Amino acid sequence: MEKKNQNLTAQPQRKEKNLLNEIERPPVVVVLGHIDHGKSSLLEAIKDLKITEKESGGITQHIGAYQIEHRGKSITFIDTPGHEAFSAMRSRGAKVADIAILVVAADEGVKAQTKEALSHIKKTGLPLIVAINKIDKPEADAKKVKRELSQENILVESIGGKVPSVEVSAKTGQGIDDLLELILLVAEMEQLKADRALPGQGVVIEAYLDSQKGPTATLLLNNGILKAGDIIATVSSFGKAKNLENFQRTIVKEASSSMPVIVFGFENVPRVGEKFKVFSDIDSAKNYLQKAEKEISKVFSVKPGQRVLNLILKADVLGSLEAIEEILKELPQEKVILRILKSGVGEINESDIKLVKGTKAKVLGFRVKTNPIAQMLAEREKIKIMHFEVIYDLVEEIRKIMGRVIEAKAVRIDLGKIKISEIFRTEKNRQILGGKVIEGEIKKGTLAEIFRGEEKTGQGKIINLQRDKKDAQSAKKGEECGLLYEGEIKVEEGDVLLIYTEEKRKEEL
Repeated sequence: MEKKNQNLTAQPQRKEKNLLNEIERPPVVVVLGHIDHGKSSLLEAIKDLKITEKESGGITQHIGAYQIEHRGKSITFIDTPGHEAFSAMRSRGAKVADIAILVVAADEGVKAQTKEALSHIKKTGLPLIVAINKIDKPEADAKKVKRELSQENILVESIGGKVPSVEVSAKTGQGIDDLLELILLVAEMEQLKADRALPGQGVVIEAYLDSQKGPTATLLLNNGILKAGDIIATVSSFGKAKNLENFQRTIVKEASSSMPVIVFGFENVPRVGEKFKVFSDIDSAKNYLQKAEKEISKVFSVKPGQRVLNLILKADVLGSLEAIEEILKELPQEKVILRILKSGVGEINESDIKLVKGTKAKVLGFRVKTNPIAQMLAEREKIKIMHFEVIYDLVEEIRKIMGRVIEAKAVRIDLGKIKISEIFRTEKNRQILGGKVIEGEIKKGTLAEIFRGEEKTGQGKIINLQRDKKDAQSAKKGEECGLLYEGEIKVEEGDVLLIYTEEKRKEEL
């Protein structure tokens, strides 16, 4: 009993010790929705209201995230180029955001990308807030938006559901304070905590090559603290954090949980959505990287005779590009392998079109244009360039192309048998035959195999069919008919013709 009592008192002590390291952390919010429904405008409006002119003057470059203060509490917004970048982060197993805001324009309602964004939010299981934007417009109809959302199984609180919603205007600023209040309320219910004692760790939310400072990444911490001089690594890159800058491009000594920070010092540009960790030394970081490289194989092995679809992919930003690549990898590739010969950020150029020659690659552009020289070359070479604005449309088109790559196989369908009783006429390779259908059904325009006893002696075609001296399409079991048969092997009385047809059927992906 005494031992049991000691155990009972020991457990709360361990829990209390862990709680001492836990601190409340700011919520991380991702804003998703249709491309023209005002996501960027809403984020800009929040910046304008919550960041002073002097402070916002320092925001000269898109870094992927920023922080604001509301009623003495911080909120971090992930400023992604769209839900496809958010999907890339999620696909790599990264816990990126705590709350999702779905922006729907009050004058347009639910669109294809709205549904796509909802799909991503549902997969993550994130708490959702609906922001009905453009409420200032004369044609705004918030009730219609709520009805359309209910058809997607999203019931907002005002119509008896559980999803909080707010009507806002990025143009006038209406409802923005209400939105921020909702975010803090949801965050409080979620009880967001971080452990300062853990080594710094988090997610890469933006990455690019700076012409002056080299590989650069915006990191978002989940736990611990990141300091200037720390050794950091992802599964694709490592380095020493030479300098840390906050979202206003001001140098800081350290970053804490939910704080976006720009880091210089990576050996190469990491990939968006990768997790990062702080290590005690360079060797530990290198070992982590080498282990990850062995586990992640980016090369598809092609079996003999397997079909391959080559792709050239260009996108507007790195986040979009990586998201598309990740989703394409998820497509079934047992029958047709997708091979991305070239991918990059920016417009489709001449070198992209030249690469098509000899590779028969498909050229895909996601939210990018084709430059004039590349367009002229493509027209001259009769190369089709496919442009997309919605990731769902791009993926569906690839599915269709993969389906066309699969060769159709001939599937045989046996129809019936006829026993030949008379030979009315014999020409060079044609015969007029008479007989009785002994099994199934025979049809005009089908194929026939000749059986003499148990032995197959030849094959041919049924060119025409007559019943009661009139042309007919078919004859069933028990019926007598005449046939115009064509084939190199002659049919004899007593032979049985097995009648069949062949259908071209494509395999499923």
